[in-house]
Amino acid sequence: MKKNIILVATVLLLLSVAFSQTTSLEKDLKKQNIDTTAQKSWKTGGVVSFNLSQISLKNWTSGGENSLSWNGLISLFANYKSGNSSWDNTIDIGYGLTKKGSDENFIKSDDKIDFSSKYGKKASKNWYYAGLLNLKTQMTAGYKMPNDSVKISAPFAPAYILGAVGIDYKPSDKFSFYASPLTAKTTIVTDKRLSNLGAFGVDSSKSIRNEFGGYTKLVLKLNIMKNITFQTKLDLFTNYLNNPQNIDVNWETLLSMKINKFFSANITTNLIYDDDIDIPQDTNNDGTIDKTGPATQFKEVFGLGITYKF
Repeated sequence: MKKNIILVATVLLLLSVAFSQTTSLEKDLKKQNIDTTAQKSWKTGGVVSFNLSQISLKNWTSGGENSLSWNGLISLFANYKSGNSSWDNTIDIGYGLTKKGSDENFIKSDDKIDFSSKYGKKASKNWYYAGLLNLKTQMTAGYKMPNDSVKISAPFAPAYILGAVGIDYKPSDKFSFYASPLTAKTTIVTDKRLSNLGAFGVDSSKSIRNEFGGYTKLVLKLNIMKNITFQTKLDLFTNYLNNPQNIDVNWETLLSMKINKFFSANITTNLIYDDDIDIPQDTNNDGTIDKTGPATQFKEVFGLGITYKF
């Protein structure tokens, strides 16, 4: 009887030890799965916006013109993290048309494609060694209005392709600062007429211009209030081989104010300066072009319409 009691006690003790080890192993496996899930994940989202505005005047003594305009914006992102690696992808697409007065045709007011992909390996807490690829171009031809027969731009005329290797400071998903001392920038002008004119800095009769220099990119996203968000992107490039003191600037901002679930107001701005782009200018506002050369380009678009954020 005593032996049976000892045997039963021994079996119970072994089962207890085995059960506790199994439970501990299950906890370790669950913790490992949670850690793996946390380390490897995609984060995606974006904003789709469509805005429409219309002005109708009749016997209006203050003057003015009837107008109808619309513009759309798509801004998407897909970011991936796996251990010490990160891969951030964004694409912004914008397009708009405007019709004034008795004009039968719409004229373009906005047109852009901006794709960026950045891959990084963590160097320290918030610093990454990173490579970046960026493409900027447009979807349709642009004309020197009011003359709609003189084309001044076209799809891939220009297109800017930039490849860079550098470091990325990214303390959060809302802010990043990228700097590259080794950057290749290619300007493409596929339109034969524009390339023959040497437009956008390419040599006359050539369709490609290559530059080598330094590049900096800053991205900031803020939730100013519960229903107001602000985004800004600043790109700076200097060509080591030709006038490095002349810095190319591309600065974009988006202020979005949400009215309710679907309706919102958006303000977008875009400031560009490129020393290689010659722009006809009327310096004394007499209606005659008296100067051609580099100049600051600025665009502002305000829209009230439907916005879907996901």
